[in-house]
Amino acid sequence: MKYRRILLKLSGESLQGTQGYGLSTDVLRSYAVQIGAAAAAGVQIGIVVGGGNIFRGLTGARRGFDRVKGDQMGMLATVINSLALQSALEDEGVPARVLTSIRMEPVGEYYSKARALECMARGEVVLVGGGTSNPFFSTDSAAALRGIELEADVLLKGTRVDGIYTADPEKDPTAEKFDRITFDEVYARGLKVMDLTAFTLCRENGLEVVVFDMDTPGNLERVLAGEPIGTLVKR
Repeated sequence: MKYRRILLKLSGESLQGTQGYGLSTDVLRSYAVQIGAAAAAGVQIGIVVGGGNIFRGLTGARRGFDRVKGDQMGMLATVINSLALQSALEDEGVPARVLTSIRMEPVGEYYSKARALECMARGEVVLVGGGTSNPFFSTDSAAALRGIELEADVLLKGTRVDGIYTADPEKDPTAEKFDRITFDEVYARGLKVMDLTAFTLCRENGLEVVVFDMDTPGNLERVLAGEPIGTLVKR
């Protein structure tokens, strides 16, 4: 495998599948199988999942919620998703542990770098719920932060799209895909890979990012094996 330790970022929306809200058992099972295969190959795996399939703080703020409370609700949604993915992994025989950035034992253990690394070294998939525990920071920022903190070799951003394009390929059929691109070029072109806080964290700390289609079974293993799928972002 090309990578020894990874931080996998999954969007909450991806977990809803085609139903538009909540959790799809089919998607959870598909992701669990892919993640389990990677873990069986000896890759240490940390995961941060978004919460947009349940509640998104910024959207809530636009509808009258206090932004801080809205973000806190979003943090709780990420914990729900982490528990759901943990359950799916365990159903596939994959040991998994939920750590939370906000104290909420016995739902999950309180996150620390040392505890996360200890669990990963034992072969457990570690899901970190609760975002950064602070409002005004996205789960992209949480993924970048945890990836840097846990000394991951790469941040893998699993999406519904197979990489980074010159424009939104779902809206512009002439959009062209990048196989690899630099952080600076992403800035210059104004491409939306992840929010700028997360992106800057990765750039300043030298954490490479691979954007790939997680919804195609087997793609995670292909990325880990070094196959040129998705888009690599590096300095």
